[in-house]
Amino acid sequence: MSYIHPRWGAWLLVLLLGLQSAAAWAQPRTVRVGVYANEPKIYFSAAGRATGIFADLLGEIAKGEGWTLEFVPCEWQACLDALEADRIDLMPDVAYSAQRDQRFDFHQVPVMHSWSQLYRHPSVSINSILDLDGKRVALLEGSIQTALFKELVTGFGVKPVLMPVPSLDEAFRQVAAGKADAAIANHFFGNRLSPRYRLVETPIVFQPSRLFFAAGQDRNPELLATIDRYLRDWQNDPRSMYFAIIRQWGGQVAEPAVPRAFWWGLAAVGGLLLLAMLLAWLLRGQVVARTRTLQAANEEVSRFKAIFDQSTFAAWIAGLDGLLVYVNARCAALQGRKPQELIGQRYLTLYAPAGQDTAEAYWRSVREGGDGAPHELLQLAGDGRELPMLSSGLLLRDAQGRPELLACTAVDISDRKAAAEKIHQLAFYDVLTGLPNRRLLMDHLEHALAASARHGGGGAVLFIDLDHFKTINDTLGHDVGDQLLREVAARISYCVRVGDTVARLGGDEFIVLIEDLGEVAEVAAGQAEAVGRKIMAALSQPYRLGNSQHHSTPSIGVALFTNGQVQGDELLKQADLAMYQAKAAGRNSLRFFDPRMQTVVAARASLQSDLREAMHTGQLALHIQPQVDTAGRVVGAEALLRWAHPVRGYVSPVEFIPVAEEGGMMHELGLWVLQRACELLVAWAGQPALRKLSLAVNVSVQQFRHPDFVSHVLETLMRTGAVAARLKLEITESLLMEDVEDVIVKMEALRAHGVSFSLDDFGTGYSSLSYLKRLPLDQLKIDASFVRDLLRDPNDAAIVRTIIALARSLGLQVVAEGVETEAQRQALADEGCPVYQGFYFSRPVPAAVFEGLAAQSLPLSTVME
Repeated sequence: MSYIHPRWGAWLLVLLLGLQSAAAWAQPRTVRVGVYANEPKIYFSAAGRATGIFADLLGEIAKGEGWTLEFVPCEWQACLDALEADRIDLMPDVAYSAQRDQRFDFHQVPVMHSWSQLYRHPSVSINSILDLDGKRVALLEGSIQTALFKELVTGFGVKPVLMPVPSLDEAFRQVAAGKADAAIANHFFGNRLSPRYRLVETPIVFQPSRLFFAAGQDRNPELLATIDRYLRDWQNDPRSMYFAIIRQWGGQVAEPAVPRAFWWGLAAVGGLLLLAMLLAWLLRGQVVARTRTLQAANEEVSRFKAIFDQSTFAAWIAGLDGLLVYVNARCAALQGRKPQELIGQRYLTLYAPAGQDTAEAYWRSVREGGDGAPHELLQLAGDGRELPMLSSGLLLRDAQGRPELLACTAVDISDRKAAAEKIHQLAFYDVLTGLPNRRLLMDHLEHALAASARHGGGGAVLFIDLDHFKTINDTLGHDVGDQLLREVAARISYCVRVGDTVARLGGDEFIVLIEDLGEVAEVAAGQAEAVGRKIMAALSQPYRLGNSQHHSTPSIGVALFTNGQVQGDELLKQADLAMYQAKAAGRNSLRFFDPRMQTVVAARASLQSDLREAMHTGQLALHIQPQVDTAGRVVGAEALLRWAHPVRGYVSPVEFIPVAEEGGMMHELGLWVLQRACELLVAWAGQPALRKLSLAVNVSVQQFRHPDFVSHVLETLMRTGAVAARLKLEITESLLMEDVEDVIVKMEALRAHGVSFSLDDFGTGYSSLSYLKRLPLDQLKIDASFVRDLLRDPNDAAIVRTIIALARSLGLQVVAEGVETEAQRQALADEGCPVYQGFYFSRPVPAAVFEGLAAQSLPLSTVME
């Protein structure tokens, strides 16, 4: 059994004193320091000042030593090259590895510990290494992460696409822009910047590492010795500048509360002595001649065992087969069991199910000769809690140097993480409502403006202020006011999408940030206005505060942004001004900062209101457009909605249909059309010339998606007495963009009752033959855009020819829309199209006019002449 000889300690003490003496005699000097962007550890602030954990620590050392620090900006690989070429003296934030030790010098005391973690785009699912196959992964060029990551995925037979980038910022930008699926970064950088780029951390963690300052080989030993001296003193004092800086940046200290030297020394010596205890127990009855030696060894082991059993950290030793051979009292207590009950069980049973993969990867690394640097592992307590434990691993070898045992020491860092989380919560979230505060809002807003500038598109900021809130506070007390604010926060959050941001600025002021509203200002304004109206309706509902009911209303100001053409502070000012305009208009109202947008929104709201009234006042009517065969005889018809407004006059469907869709009126409007169409079919059933005609009715996506769509159609047919076989429902390809299975189920349910289906505007949308062959269709309609240039554009002619052939092969009818000339009709007939619809035969006409045309039983083109 080997142990640390006391003389080694003496030599280490002499060496330490020598280093301190050398540092004391060192003359003030200029130290060139390489800086690459790796927030929060080291980076240049917006003001151009070097900052971060490493910069602040080095700055404190420089003050004590009288150094002048010269910070040199460079990318990661360029920094390392400059260090090797003696263009800089120090490089912060360098992970130790055996390969780097051949090129650079490192000090002895680690500044901190880190690990690499994978961060993904929100739309990409990555839950394990196996999910990385074929995924695009951005990683830092020249880093040791590349080789380790390759080795990691190769072991699983996974082949991701690696995308080297010059900086971690660029890696996250690539993922945020959709050019990469995931990025690798150290957890400090990732935890700080992933919210800014809207990235999500994955459970894939690797490369636990110790972080140092590095110097060129044999060039600046006195700098490294001085850094060691400060770090050693600082890390032994919980009140030192070191811990203050780490806490300030939200990082994790290099060691638990006990100094690092104690942990490593205690783990190494204790592990070796425990091994001696095991060997002594096995040999006790056989080696009588060494009784006294073993007795002394046992006494020494007992002393260290007593230390381990009384310590506040958990410790265990396991064989390479994974079975526990020693567990200290603290480790057993966490499990709610006695040490002897755990002996012989697998060490993985100590870890929570969600953390076993990470634990197994860590201990595999230790078994294979890894440095066993402290790593956060998730341990399972006896009461079911999952405890984050900062664990250090050690591979114990036998006398011949062969691996024999695994030893672990671990410290519960739950309180430390809870404190860090609390600090983060206080820094970025409102205490009363739990919503993001101004600081986090501005971060989200700057990110939204940057995304808008890069990709186009726009968004909106809604500034919400409660009307007469001061009166509630003054008359009912601040407790009731706080209760109201919490309820307001909950109601606003319920009104927005998952990706939108709801924040509280303070008092009774709230902000809603809406992204991805598109580049067309009028459309974006309509969508923002819809959200604002929804919030106004929610906040105007009564509030149950205590034992009584209260009322409150909001005033809302809206400011739009497109292409990132405004600064965040200016955008908030615009929304604030618009909010005061809403106050001046009488409160409980919404105003836009842009008067033009206010006019557009007001006009759309007025049109929407008029349309609701039109459905109940006889302003709407169905016009019928005939469908004719090659002989010009009417064989079917399509019902088209028309609106005659008493003041506006004729309102085009192009104008009022989008308004109905935005206002959620399409389902109600569709039922109105369906009712009138079925009534026409009943009337036609008594006329010989019309009784065999089918009538097509357009169905919107909103109407079809309604959960009661099928029952509504069947109820309308039953109520009116219309024959289902004469009703044809026209759907568009946009309906197939989502949940095709639901579409098929509804179509088959209606077709079972005789209702037929036509696919309108075929060829302009989501055309998929795999879905087309499964849909229970009866008819395809060639879109008018192909017919319009049929005689001039060979591409349109080829598309028309293909659609006709496709319909024939699938056994479907085919109708050409938009036929306006005899030449177009003849060209379609030559291609084999049997039915036509368009102005050449008739415009959409009132039902009575259509009935007269169809009753003549002549070629319709002759009638129209």
